[in-house]
Amino acid sequence: MEYIISLFNNEDATEIKQLIHRAMLETNIQDYSLESLQEDMKAIDEEMLIERASFTHFYVFRDEDKIVGTGAIGPYWDSLIESSLFTIFVLPDYQGKGLGRLIIETLEKDEFFKRASRVEVPASITAVDFYKKFGYEVKPGVTGPDEEGIIRMEKFKENYLG
Repeated sequence: MEYIISLFNNEDATEIKQLIHRAMLETNIQDYSLESLQEDMKAIDEEMLIERASFTHFYVFRDEDKIVGTGAIGPYWDSLIESSLFTIFVLPDYQGKGLGRLIIETLEKDEFFKRASRVEVPASITAVDFYKKFGYEVKPGVTGPDEEGIIRMEKFKENYLG
């Protein structure tokens, strides 16, 4: 399947919010309570997505004119040599069909990835095995989800030149 890849526009925010909320309720529900997901969803609104796009390279993946996936990469806090992945979601109808792989491949071609010696991803419990396929590992000392329900994962790049 051919996807159209573009950078986030503010006009995308509502459709992306709806995609994320649906993915959380249909996919993440296997690892989180409905109450927990509903609480997290309150923070994921158009304003939050526009803010995230202001400091990341926020990619949007479309099947024709429908947004079916998202992913962003940006600095890990203010580091110039560490980056972080954010907001990686695939519409449930498109999961298991290679779109998640395309999102990771796209993010790993981005300049924020190329410049980094280490890339962190705050993973949902649901996504840990997915990220492991791409070489991300649970950070040392992490034994389970943190207070936000997130598993902190990271990948060190062997070919980093600094």
